[in-house]
Amino acid sequence: MNAPLDDWVSRLADEAVAFAERNETPVKVASGISPSGPIHLGNLREVMVPHLVADELRRRGRTVEHIISWDDFDRFRKVPNVPGVDSSWEQHIGKPLTRVPAPHGSDAANWAEHFRRELQSALEDLGVEYRGISQSQMYTSGAYIDQVLHAMAQRGRIDSILERYRTLDRGDSSPATENAEETDADAMSGAAEDADGSGDSGYYPYKPYCSVCGTDFTTVTAYDDESTALTYECRCGHTETVALREHTDGKLVWKVDWPMRWAYEKVTFEPSGVDHQSPGSSFAVGKDVAPIFGWKRPLGPMYAFVGIRGMAKMSSSKGGVPTAAIALRYLEPPLLRWLYGRKKPNQSFDVALDGELPRTYDEWDALVRKTAGEKAQPGDIAAYARAASVLDPASGAVRELPLTPRPMAYKTLASIVDITTGDDEQTLRILAALEPDTTLTSLDPLRPRLDRASAWVAEQMPQQERTVVRTEPDTALLESLTDEQRAGLRLLLEGSGTPAPAGLGRLEDDWSLAGITHQVYGVAKVQRGLGADQIVKGDKELAAAQRAFFVLLYRLLVTSDTGPRLPTLLLAIGSDRVRSLLHP
Repeated sequence: MNAPLDDWVSRLADEAVAFAERNETPVKVASGISPSGPIHLGNLREVMVPHLVADELRRRGRTVEHIISWDDFDRFRKVPNVPGVDSSWEQHIGKPLTRVPAPHGSDAANWAEHFRRELQSALEDLGVEYRGISQSQMYTSGAYIDQVLHAMAQRGRIDSILERYRTLDRGDSSPATENAEETDADAMSGAAEDADGSGDSGYYPYKPYCSVCGTDFTTVTAYDDESTALTYECRCGHTETVALREHTDGKLVWKVDWPMRWAYEKVTFEPSGVDHQSPGSSFAVGKDVAPIFGWKRPLGPMYAFVGIRGMAKMSSSKGGVPTAAIALRYLEPPLLRWLYGRKKPNQSFDVALDGELPRTYDEWDALVRKTAGEKAQPGDIAAYARAASVLDPASGAVRELPLTPRPMAYKTLASIVDITTGDDEQTLRILAALEPDTTLTSLDPLRPRLDRASAWVAEQMPQQERTVVRTEPDTALLESLTDEQRAGLRLLLEGSGTPAPAGLGRLEDDWSLAGITHQVYGVAKVQRGLGADQIVKGDKELAAAQRAFFVLLYRLLVTSDTGPRLPTLLLAIGSDRVRSLLHP
């Protein structure tokens, strides 16, 4: 793939290789996802940035691994507003996410699995190859015991590093670091509301879960480096001394845990949200903490927020936020990949799932047409290739992602599905008539786009854009028509007596999209003594007359001043019904 020099994916891939070579280690990219609630489209950028970089390097013939750390050993911080969850979940606050029950009605083993599975399914559809790592499994299996003991042995050094950043946080000159409210990036990573290990008894970077109540409302009160005896007290009243070299029911605090994992997994590239880049944030602190574990903070580009058109900034702690799985109900996977690839990571963007969504498809279709031409730019070719295919690391072959074989305009599909209320027979009849020069005997070539449009109409289409065809003529409006309006309707239905193209025939004479278009646009021309096929530019009076006639048709057909393109609408309604509704 010949990507241009200013292409962000190619540039970051170059930087990732250079970073890894300087440190004499293979390229390993990483993402961290906390399944604390719905994993929304903002979180997806945490995965897509390293994925696109890894895919670029694989296309160059390089070996690269993408790991996703499931932060499922994080504490359950608050009860989100999601289906199947009520106030009874408050009793689980402070427990690891893998020990919190899944929402009612879920067959998942626990809370973390419930929300993780939805994203895993979406990532499979998006062609994202990765190795998943459960932090619950890593901690409870004892995989990190040596790292935990090392962190406790180095707690004085770690505390002195954190104290420098605590001083920054306390200063008036850096209000952006005060962390007065939970941010998406910190909620995602486990940083939000997470103590850094300091307390009245001293600094301890390890937080045990209570063996009685199961929560992390615990405070370490003493630790012996030689015996590794650790004593903690819990809010529930329980006090216990454990041998840390054998204890696997706790975890390092976030600002120590993250750099420890960089070293353990030998991560060389991991992006992070905008709030991680400020002084005192976990990524900033990690630069100084990582060397304690014998590693260097990885290359970490900042990524900006992803929003939903018409919605406030998303937060996984609140219910009802669009996830990747929801977006894929309306967007084909290559389109969603393309949205994340066309903007630099530090540029925010919106995903439109409202009335603007058809425009996203229009832009994608324009890109597809452009790449099919002879004058396609390298950037367009690269953007399309990254969106429509991935390189399979197992086989080394490029795998194409499913695309609709015969794409029609999304807005057209949505309009017809809306008008026909999803009736396949009627939908096929209308769509076949839209392109009479090509044979369409089945709806299969229109899938999966047609299915996406059908779901969007049923679940997301704005109410004001829905089309409700009248069941009976508007007799009051028909009786109030002016002579000119009556004449216009007669011309549309019966023609001008002069055959097309100069004149107008009966509406049914050419019952195709082209024929109906000629008829609808020709009425105002014929009424002004012009040929129905005559091209007229700059005639404001004619343009106004056409608009007025169109409004009249919409009011008589769908009780609104606007609607789907009139030729498409008439074709969908059928000639008999059109006559019954328009006969003056």
